[in-house]
Parts: sequence; structure tokens; C-alpha cells
Amino acid sequence: MTRHEFSVVGTRDVHIGRVVGLRVDDVVMPGGAVASREVVEHLGAVAVVAVDADGLVTLIHQYRHPLGKRLWELPAGLLDSAGEHPLEAARRELVEEVGLAAVDWSTLVDVAASPGFTDEVVRVFLARGLTEVERELMGEEEADLEARRVPLDQAVGMVLRGEIVNGAAVSGLLAAQAVLAGRAPARPADAPFADRPTRFAARRD
Repeated sequence: MTRHEFSVVGTRDVHIGRVVGLRVDDVVMPGGAVASREVVEHLGAVAVVAVDADGLVTLIHQYRHPLGKRLWELPAGLLDSAGEHPLEAARRELVEEVGLAAVDWSTLVDVAASPGFTDEVVRVFLARGLTEVERELMGEEEADLEARRVPLDQAVGMVLRGEIVNGAAVSGLLAAQAVLAGRAPARPADAPFADRPTRFAARRD
């Protein structure tokens, strides 16, 4: 069976911002018609499920303006430093947001945030062997963060009750529970990140 190739025959930029860009692609559909598709370009991001020796996971409560409220999430951040490996970005964010360092890292999941309109993909790491370090405040939003450690099973319960809705947090917490229960293996921390978005980062370089 021959599958249709969705070739792009035209593209135009609508907005190029600091964190995202918006372009419109003209794409050839099956049958030959051309349709417009809006695409939000993103830098990509990392998030961390940090679990201590007592089985407690660190969550943060952070204001998210598009939803107009604070959400329970994982420590996370953009892949916005040129040449920085995702693992190093995750290490940096864990220090900046919650003042933790970890010696044991692995890859849990890669999450396409909403592939119907954006190329954003978040890599979620599992971090263990935690120690407290001096937190580095890097911005206004981070200064407002509330951090809390809760049992991993309790955090999963928050997911299932709809109290945690952030996509990376939902998938990362469920994956961490499966890995730590021995039901599935995690990938190495340096596993290939095939779906890491690159187009918007290339615009900034």
C-alpha cells in the first residue's frame, strides 16, 4: 500500500516571539487539494520526576497565565540554551526550581504536548539519589513557586482525580509509578530524543 506524502507547497510566518513562533503551512492532502495548517513552533522542554529515598516526589505549584490559575506540575523548563543537552537542562531546572541535585537519572517518556497544532515535545526524566543544594532563583515566576513533596502514589491519585492536568506531569508520574514498581524499564538518561523540536531553535541561533 502506497501512503500519501503530505508535502508542503508553501509556508508563511505569522508571529515569531521569544518562546514560540506561529507559521501557516500549505499542505497537499490526499486527492490533491491543498489545505492550510497552523503550526506553533516551540523550543521543546524537559521535566523531572524527582523521587527521594522515602518515595516522595517533588511537585511545584505554579501560575499558568493561559489557564489563569496555579497548576501542580513537575520541575521543568525550556530547552532554550544553545548546545545544552536535555539532561543538563533537567539538572539545571531541578536546582533552579526546587534546590535539588540527583545522582541517578533515567528517561521516562517523551510527550508531544498537542501534535495537532504544535511541535512541542517534552522529555520527562526520573531523578533519584537526591540531595538538597542552594536554589538559584532565575526569574519572577520561579520566585513565586511553591514546592511540596508528596508520596508518589498520592501524586498519581491527584492525576486520576483531575487535580494534576499538566501533560508532562500526568504522563511522567504515571510512568514513574510503573518503573518504580518494576512493571516497565526506563530508558537511559542519554537516550536518543528523535522528536525534539529544532525549527524554532534554529531561528534563534
